[in-house]
Amino acid sequence: MRDRTRVAYPPARWVMSDPGRLIAFGLGSGLLRPASGTWGTLLAWLIWAAAAGAASDLAMSIFLALAFLYGCWACHRVGRELQVSDHVGIVWDEMVAFWLVLWLTPDTFYAQLLAFGLFRLFDIAKPPPIKYFDSKIKGGFGVMWDDIVAAAYALLVMAIVVRLGAFA
Repeated sequence: MRDRTRVAYPPARWVMSDPGRLIAFGLGSGLLRPASGTWGTLLAWLIWAAAAGAASDLAMSIFLALAFLYGCWACHRVGRELQVSDHVGIVWDEMVAFWLVLWLTPDTFYAQLLAFGLFRLFDIAKPPPIKYFDSKIKGGFGVMWDDIVAAAYALLVMAIVVRLGAFA
């Protein structure tokens, strides 16, 4: 695993001065330490709780696709500015991937809590092929893609748990 603890964080003023940076840094949550990815995922959950109930499935699918595409661009540009392809403070990838997980997870606190834990586990542990994608695919797409694969793992486990009768 890469040593991400020694990466310098940019000043909040720099992050807040540009919409692409603000998005890439998860509305500033990526500046929180330690565990920036967990903070970004928690913010995503709060935003979901506040806003997602009003969205239709069509609206959510369009939003997630656009958030992914914008994230590819923003994360690439900010990574290039910081000269770190996948800076630890870039958490938009976690946010979009976790919104995907929440969209397809039963709408209960305990189901979402389990989904949160599973997503963070897979995002941190990076079982194959996540680790492969993380090391081989660079740029904004690479930053976003490995988290989508972690979301797929979390969703697979959630589907099994739900099928076994939990959250019924």
